Amino acid sequence: MTSPTLERQSSPASAATRVAAPRPAVPPELRIADNPAAAVLRAATRGPIFRDTAAQATGLSIATVNRQVSALLSVGLLRERADLTASGAVGRPRVPFEVDTDTYATLGVHIGATVTRIIAADLSGRILGGLEIATPQAGQDAALTIIARSAKAFLDRLPRRRPLWTGVALAGRVDPAAGVVDHPRLAWRAAPVAAVFSSVLDLPVSVSAHVEAMAAAELLLAPGEEQRPGSSLYVYARETAGVAVTLHDRVHTPANGPGSIAHLPTGSDVECQCGRRGCLEATVGEAALLGRAERAGIVPKREAPRRPVIADLYRAAESGSVPARELLIERAEILGHTAALVRDMFNPDRVVLGGQAFTGYRPGIDHVVRAFTQGTTLPPADLRISRFGGRVQEHAAAVTALSVFYADPLSAMRRSIRAAR
Repeated sequence: MTSPTLERQSSPASAATRVAAPRPAVPPELRIADNPAAAVLRAATRGPIFRDTAAQATGLSIATVNRQVSALLSVGLLRERADLTASGAVGRPRVPFEVDTDTYATLGVHIGATVTRIIAADLSGRILGGLEIATPQAGQDAALTIIARSAKAFLDRLPRRRPLWTGVALAGRVDPAAGVVDHPRLAWRAAPVAAVFSSVLDLPVSVSAHVEAMAAAELLLAPGEEQRPGSSLYVYARETAGVAVTLHDRVHTPANGPGSIAHLPTGSDVECQCGRRGCLEATVGEAALLGRAERAGIVPKREAPRRPVIADLYRAAESGSVPARELLIERAEILGHTAALVRDMFNPDRVVLGGQAFTGYRPGIDHVVRAFTQGTTLPPADLRISRFGGRVQEHAAAVTALSVFYADPLSAMRRSIRAAR
């Protein structure tokens, strides 16, 4: 079944929403877990698999695999595929198993500075569909309630699937244990993200810093791909900019929150809200870039409801506008030099670039790579674009919920069942 495209919603859901008592946040597990149930479930996300093949893939004994498969079948996370049993075989038939991708859904919410995405994903990490709303520019409690109610209305349109978990990913300083967030761009301070979402949706909630979640999506949502050892640096840029580091089988999640590259100097003359000039976010962020294009007459100024969007700048460049192209190339070169600077600080085994600042204007990628190559002082790097392209925010939201199941599926399922009672 193909995934439907994102729908756009201009206003929050107005239907009455049942409000339950908030539950404690459940920290996401941005790592590859080594417990047997998690290993078997992970093997099953790649499609139908036989028990002996799963034993080889996970390094577990066939007896251990059999026990975990039975436990995961009993709670409904796996299903057997008797229709794929080999015909004519001698002895007990070999019945493959797979993750149940039809019964359940997890809810993912990515709250951006200007746009919020709400999606549903199955247990394999496949996006089932979603919608997009403008991030409410209101007080933090009101904004969170609007988003949560929009998410509840979206879930109500999936009556054939049982929702298991909610994952919320966003920028700022996230306390995953408390489920609260400081988000300077939205003027949120100790915003009760988990409490609001659990009250409205009556589901367990996990909250993650969004760039860390994007790095986790690269680690966990890669069916059919073998994980490579070593370290990875994830560099993100769209409206905000950030970095995350993956060390072997887990995303590094500092206790005090992720580091920031928002105010790295770029050499530009763009004024930042912090009072300095040339800060990275103020230079490459979509709203800032579009504002420069408007003031330069590259894209026409329009009043609401049809204000210019970044796609207007891309179309202008693709239509032959030299100033539009130069502005986008300048951004690409700044991004490439910045990625090289951060790469040289960490010297990871690979660098992953994600976010629409990298992927939205495809001709800019060559300039990013060239600037990166010229800027780094280390040997050539394994440099790649995120496999999720323009959907990195959706997969970050999805993995924030799914990671708990991938780390300890039986415990997560028990917690979800208790929440539904």
